[in-house]
This record gives sequence, C-alpha cells and structure tokens, in this order.
Amino acid sequence: MKSKITRLQLLFSIAIFLLLVFSCKGKESSSNLENVTKVEDLAWDGDVNSIPLSMRELNPVASVDAKKGGAFKIYSHQYPKSLNYYLEQFSTTAEIFRMMFEPLAMYHPISLQVLPRLASSWEISKDKTTYVFKLDKNAKWSDGKPITAYDVLFTFETLMNPNHNTPVFRIGLSRFETPKVIDDYTIEFKAKEVHWNNFEEVATQLFILPKHDMETKDFNKINDFFPVVSGPYKLAEAKAGRYVKMRRRGDYWARAYLFNKGRYNFDEIYFKVYNEEPIALQAMMKGDIDLFPVYKAATWINEAKGEKIDNYWIVKQKIFNQKPIGFQGWAMNTRKEPFNDVRVRKAIAHLVNRKEMISKLAYNEYEQTDSYYPDFYLGENKSKNPNEPVEFDVEKARVLLKEAGYKPNSKGILEKDGKELHIIVLERDKGTEKYFTTFMETAKEVGVKVTIENTDLAGWSSRMDDFNFMLTWCAWGGGILKDPEPMWHSKYANQKMQHNYPGLALPEVDALIEKQKTIFNVEERHAIVKKIDQIIYKQHPYVLLWHLPSTRLLYWNKFGTPKMPLGKYSGESFATDYWWYDPDKKASLDDGVNNKKSLPPVPKEVYWKD
Repeated sequence: MKSKITRLQLLFSIAIFLLLVFSCKGKESSSNLENVTKVEDLAWDGDVNSIPLSMRELNPVASVDAKKGGAFKIYSHQYPKSLNYYLEQFSTTAEIFRMMFEPLAMYHPISLQVLPRLASSWEISKDKTTYVFKLDKNAKWSDGKPITAYDVLFTFETLMNPNHNTPVFRIGLSRFETPKVIDDYTIEFKAKEVHWNNFEEVATQLFILPKHDMETKDFNKINDFFPVVSGPYKLAEAKAGRYVKMRRRGDYWARAYLFNKGRYNFDEIYFKVYNEEPIALQAMMKGDIDLFPVYKAATWINEAKGEKIDNYWIVKQKIFNQKPIGFQGWAMNTRKEPFNDVRVRKAIAHLVNRKEMISKLAYNEYEQTDSYYPDFYLGENKSKNPNEPVEFDVEKARVLLKEAGYKPNSKGILEKDGKELHIIVLERDKGTEKYFTTFMETAKEVGVKVTIENTDLAGWSSRMDDFNFMLTWCAWGGGILKDPEPMWHSKYANQKMQHNYPGLALPEVDALIEKQKTIFNVEERHAIVKKIDQIIYKQHPYVLLWHLPSTRLLYWNKFGTPKMPLGKYSGESFATDYWWYDPDKKASLDDGVNNKKSLPPVPKEVYWKD
C-alpha cells in the first residue's frame, strides 16, 4: 500500500531528511567550471559566475554517462484526489509536485549537507530565530518571469490562510512571523520560538509557488492545472484514474548547473494508475509499464516470475539502503465507541495473528512492527526495543472485552448497553481484504461483528480528513529525524485534515513533544521520541502490522542507472531523477526477446555501501 507522508518527510527524489548544523551557511568549495554551460537542450542565458560554488560540483549519486531522451512509465497504485501536494499529502502527489516546484534549499544526497536550490545563500542568526535567504537571480518561472522574494511571501501567506485546506502546513509555519521582503531577491523569516526544525521548515519543506499565476485563483481548486512552474518538469496531461504525464522542460533555469548533470534525463515520465496490482503486473509484463515498485509480497513471490524475468529482460531486484522506514497498521478512531476504550483497542490487536499473516499471506517477506518508529530498532538494535509485542491471543482478547463490559447476546454477538460490538472497516484497496478476512474469522469466534466498507482513494482521503471512520489501514512513510508533533499532539486530535487519525490526546505526550522542540542534539531528541513511542504504544491507537527493510523493484532492462540503482536514503522515486533511457541496452533487450536468449545476469539483491 502506497504511503501517506508527513510534513517532515523530504519530498525530493531522494527521501532524505535533515542532519545539519544550524550555524552553517551551506559549505562552499571551489571546483572546475569545465562543461558547466554545456546544455543538451537550449542555449543557457544565465550568469555562470553567479552559480553557487556547491552547484558547480558533480552530483556524487548521478552518472556522467546519463543521456537525455525517451519516456519512463511508472506504476502508481491509486489516483489521488489532487495533484496539489499542499492539498493532498500522498507520496505520488508529492513526487509529481516536487518535479514542478522547488524549495529554497535541498540536501546533499549522501552527506545531508544543506545545498542551494532557489536560494543561492542564507544566513542564520546566533539565536537560531532569524533566517535571511538570498534568491538565485538565475531562477525563473517557466514563463520567463524571475522568481522573487514576493513569491516566497505569497507561498507562506497562501498556506497560512485559514480558508485554504492546508492545516497540516500551518503546524510548522505558525512558529514564524509573516516573512519580510528585504528586496526583490532577499527575504527574512523570523521565528516566534526556537525549534530544531525551524530552518528546515522554511528552507527545504516550503515549495515556492508563482504569485503572478496563482494569486487570483481559488487555491483550494488548483488540483491538476499548473501552467507556471519552476522545476525540471511540467504537467503535460492528467487523465483521472488513468495516468499523469510529465514533460521535461528544455528551458529549466538550473539545467546548466553541474550538480544537475546526469539528472532529469527522461523527456516524458508517466505515472500509470492501476487500482489492482495484478492488473498492473499484467501491464508491466506487456511493456506498458517500465518500473514497477512491488508493494505486495504475494505479487513478488507468486506472480513476478517467468521467462521475462528468468532471462533478465525484466530485472527483479531488492535494494537495501538506509531509506527511513515508517509504519503501517490499522488506525482505530478513539473519538468514538468502542475504540474510546484502550481495552477494546488492545483486544482487537490480540485478535490479529500477525505471525500467521506474515508467514502464510506475506511469504515471510516482512518483519513484525512493534514501534511507531521501527527504524530505531533494526538489525542489532532489535533487542533494545522496550515495547512488548502484542501477540495473537484470543483468550486475552476475551478477557479484555469482558473487562470493557461486553457480554454475548442471544445471537452470540458481544454487546454493551444494548449495542452490539460492530466494527466497520473503511478500505480503499481490495488487495488487503485477505488480511481483514483472516481477522474477521477470528473476531467472529469471539463475538465481534466486522464488515468492510469499500471506497476509492479520493473517497477514503475525504473521509479521513473529517475523521469519519472506525478502523482503517494506514501506511506512513518515515524520516531520518523524527518530529512527533503532527501525528501525536493532542491539539491536532480534533482538527480536521490533520494526521492524528486515531485522535489520541495524552498530556504526558504533549509535554514531551514540547520538551524536544528546543533540543538540537539529535541523540537527545530521539531519546525523548523513544519515550513518546513507549507511551503511545501502550495506548494501542493502531494495530501495528509489519515493515519491509528493502525496496522491491521490477524494471525492464533497457535503462541506464548509476552504480547504485537507488540513492542512500531513497525509494523508487530516485529513478525518475537519475535513470535514463539507454538505446544500446534497448537494442540488446530487443535482440534477447526476438531470439529468446538471456541477457547478462543482474544482481537480485543490491546493498548500499558508503
């Protein structure tokens, strides 16, 4: 299941987060300007001398052998209700949006050092409350107009407007005064309070919008039409429920920056939507999809096989890197009965046989999740997890439900105060029904009635915005550093369109969240997050399920890739930025297919090495 992502998950092609010192301006080093102005598309009319020094260096995860051209078709699980990331925070939406719009700064793909993007430089006050950004004067919108400080101010004010459906973004931005425009290319942000994430909030997480194009429009209705962009791609076409087509911009303002050499290679990128993975796999095998991130174990084990894979015409590969791991589970709405009782929530967790599901339904592809921050406890750290696993135990579930006041009626269904214990599962993916079916059979034995209500992604998202559900499957992406506020602070438990889906409100957690805000030492701050995790875990707001320590990919063997197919911290989105269409490999592929012969073997597993 594709993940929904939180505000602190980096929306670049590499899913990296922050590990930097706030006093830095962005390390600058000298480098050779050789080839910096060689552009494949059009003559570049920018100022070479004004290119930030760090952008005059080669990108260490890109390949100098990359070529421009060709199309790239990616499997996308479901069509989002909006392609405007500020209105819809799903991973596919974020991927599309960050191809069109850019932040002021970005992260180095290996060191995580902060690098220029729309801003060429910045200064941070000693008290870490004031940030002054100088915009790159080469930066232009796709219609040729310069990107200015007024665009930055407009973006801030747009997101802070209470009439706009952007409350998630107001969490972090509310810590700032309205930015001050110093001149056309200089803007100052002043924070009302010290917070370890203040710099990132405005530098790397604020994707700048064009004031002159959007200021007269209803922002809540800007969903799939973006005529003015700044990024390397523009939206060429969007067919709801079918595909989104992106087209590379030959006039992208930063195309001559040496750091971008080997990036943004495909002329066209398609996000092809298939609501059912088996149908998508058929499209993949026919060549209608080029890259297929495999989200389901059954597909990987049972379906992704045959002549095309055996002969390496299609590469089947697991990639292990340092990508942050989120969590997935069944969110239970604590605002309503019966889930306002922790005993009921824990009882439901005891009725979920995770080990059997992982073994029989997921082919032992996953590891059981027993933390809301599972990447704290990977590998040798697994034994350090203080959270006691909630194992499958029907009798413990019976006891807990009895303690909560539920007794069987004449039909054998548990009830309390004359009301049957009836759980309605809100589901958007038919592929997960087999897991719910297993749970439903066990629940029925205990006397719990369970039914499934199906909807599509747009309907599910709208319902979740209003917290209109009882129990539903959620998958959340992860970040290298953890900010527990958006998901767990009580002030967002009843604020619509926020990410505290279960509605958990715990004063002890609130206090710890407030405490960690002013701690700049990563280890100290994460120690507090671990305490928060332990407290939340005992409240069972989710039935935690499992996680995958790798990225599973199928892709046609006609593309060039860097030495590592995915970056140090990235998932499949890395491919859209760094892979390229290789005519020689395509010729070899065609020869192999036409003559029924195998291509040279490709490693089935790849591990990142520093």
